[in-house]
Amino acid sequence: MNSNKEFLSVTERLIAGYENTYLRGDGGISYPDTGAIVAVIEKIRMLIFPGLFEKIPETESIEDWAQYMLAGVYRELSAEIKKALLKLNDTDCIEDINTRVSDISQCVTGKLADIQQLLYKDAQAGFDGDPAARSVEEVILTYPGFFAVLVHRIAHCLFMENVPLIPRIMSEYAHSLTGIDIHPGASIGEYFFIDHGTGVVVGETTVIGNHVKLYQGVTLGALSTKGGQKLAATRRHPTIEDNVTIYAGATILGGETIVGENSTIGGNVFIVESIPRDSRVRGI
Repeated sequence: MNSNKEFLSVTERLIAGYENTYLRGDGGISYPDTGAIVAVIEKIRMLIFPGLFEKIPETESIEDWAQYMLAGVYRELSAEIKKALLKLNDTDCIEDINTRVSDISQCVTGKLADIQQLLYKDAQAGFDGDPAARSVEEVILTYPGFFAVLVHRIAHCLFMENVPLIPRIMSEYAHSLTGIDIHPGASIGEYFFIDHGTGVVVGETTVIGNHVKLYQGVTLGALSTKGGQKLAATRRHPTIEDNVTIYAGATILGGETIVGENSTIGGNVFIVESIPRDSRVRGI
């Protein structure tokens, strides 16, 4: 393709395709900016773990610095939430959308201290559960499983507020960096640890209790998705109760499947039925 005529022909065909797709421009309203959303994640990470990811300026008090960072999170998150809502709502109700944006942003920033406490517990679980870890700070700074859970805690908060697009953008950002795929709808309790992590999949309606540990390649998935959108909003993924360890390569499927508390699931097993509490399951 080396002539203006060929470029013009392809351009005309592309523009014709715009008429038949939801991607066509609509009055200058843009989709949420992935780069801006990633920046929000990084700001929240710095705010939750001060000094680990950015040195706090010596000229500022910790209070002034934290307020400045929090204001930035609120402002930047609000801008992206508004884009998401405008894309999927009646743009004539701009006042209603502005109110909704403000409510969601205040709710999310208001929960950051709670998310912080959950992440402290997750980091401690990582350190306690891995003899290779030298410190809690090492878990926070370097473990891909911890980063995936950090992003999930933020994305889940937005998901519960029915924010479109942004929670999934966040989860797929973590997925792309870590190989760990946690749907933002999944409910995860305290002291959660993913060791190694590559290939872990946690589906949308999964419920995970406290003190649960997963190894690489674990799938908590649905028995079948042949029904497509007809299955939306139904329980499709398993429940993992407290104090369960699931070893590498295990697959646990189905919305009625419950792994009882204090159980250990061995590597490479395939489970589609509930497991009683205090069980030990291994493959043959």
